[in-house]
Amino acid sequence: METKRHLPKPTEVELELLRALWEKDSATVRELYEVVSQQRTLGYTSVLKTLQIMTEKGLVEREEAGKAHIYRAAASQEETQSQLLRDLSERLFAGSAAQLAMHALSMQPASAEELEEIRKIIKQKRERQ
Repeated sequence: METKRHLPKPTEVELELLRALWEKDSATVRELYEVVSQQRTLGYTSVLKTLQIMTEKGLVEREEAGKAHIYRAAASQEETQSQLLRDLSERLFAGSAAQLAMHALSMQPASAEELEEIRKIIKQKRERQ
């Protein structure tokens, strides 16, 4: 299911927080701080401020549970990835998803499982034509 709503583009730190939220479904500032601080030097207040900005941008939703604030991603990982890839495809490959895919595949080797998934997608695309 492809949704066409426009999502704001997340920064690198925002993407890290979104990845943690997609994995956990929802989390407090403390839980997100613990995940993100393993990968980069980022203080608790920086995580809190980033989440406040993300709430204003519409990237996350906040729910109050007592004194804690629970955050969850406003869009699914698939929806966010699709929009970012559409944008990248438009800007770098004149909208060609095929050119984007070929370039990505030429950069790094794909596993046997990934290649099989790609074959399935190609087969589905052919059947729809």
